[in-house]
Amino acid sequence: MAAYPILSMDGGGIRGIMTAIILQRLEKQYPGFLSKIKLFAGTSTGGLLALGLACGMSPAEMRVLYQEFGDIVFTDSTLDDFRDLGRLVGADYSLGPLKLVLTKQFGDRYLDSIPKKVLISSFDLDNEDPSQNKRSWKAKFFHNYPGSDSDGDQKIVDVALRTANAPTYFPIYQGYVDGGVVANNPSVCALAQALNPETGGQKLQDLVMISIGTGYNPRYVASQDGDWGLAQWAPHLIYLVMEGSTNLADYQCRQLLGRRYLRLNVHLPEAIGMDRVDQIPLLEDLATNADLSQAFTWLEAFF
Repeated sequence: MAAYPILSMDGGGIRGIMTAIILQRLEKQYPGFLSKIKLFAGTSTGGLLALGLACGMSPAEMRVLYQEFGDIVFTDSTLDDFRDLGRLVGADYSLGPLKLVLTKQFGDRYLDSIPKKVLISSFDLDNEDPSQNKRSWKAKFFHNYPGSDSDGDQKIVDVALRTANAPTYFPIYQGYVDGGVVANNPSVCALAQALNPETGGQKLQDLVMISIGTGYNPRYVASQDGDWGLAQWAPHLIYLVMEGSTNLADYQCRQLLGRRYLRLNVHLPEAIGMDRVDQIPLLEDLATNADLSQAFTWLEAFF
């Protein structure tokens, strides 16, 4: 058995239902494998999954949440569209419904009440440094490891909302936006946290990681020499930021961990946005029928 197994889960909105289904299938093949995970790391929808699983929820229970509340979380009214000029001057969706769902699940619990270790990515828009020339935005990774920089005193609901509010989709929450702008695939961040002598205190040779994506979107820019400005780049920027960094983290983990690393990321037949609740049946079908034979073999070898 692996000395220190890590589960890392990407962001991707409603596509997180694929992660839940894949984990459900893995757990069915190897009952109890999730109970062996030492660190649950997640970004955005992956952060919600990480918090839920670390609190003892099953993948099947997480899947039901997507099925039952996806339509509620990603609900937009005609009046709101008119007021926001689409998404031009306001976010598409309110955080209110998501906060209600999260509060129902986690109540007023704090990170330090979670029996497992978690690492949840977010982005702090203002460090509020009293020195103006040091005032800046920065990446933030919430965790419940003991130590001087522990975030154990933070409410689970607040951390969940700080990681899952993608720009233009949801409003800013408590000065934070979706962790996907810095680490949509938080796998390398999880490695760093586990190796940190003041927190995880692990050795690289003891780390084993399974990283799960929310589907590989077939997006591309066909231009070979486009002289583009903001108007041309704007429709692509959020996808470049949130999806482009996932391959970098995958490359780094492969180099660092070798065979002790497994990446699962189903190829999507078409680009599916993070708010496409109408595509839940397709997402479920893709995850249910994905070939996991390699993953089963890997689990048998390392778990």
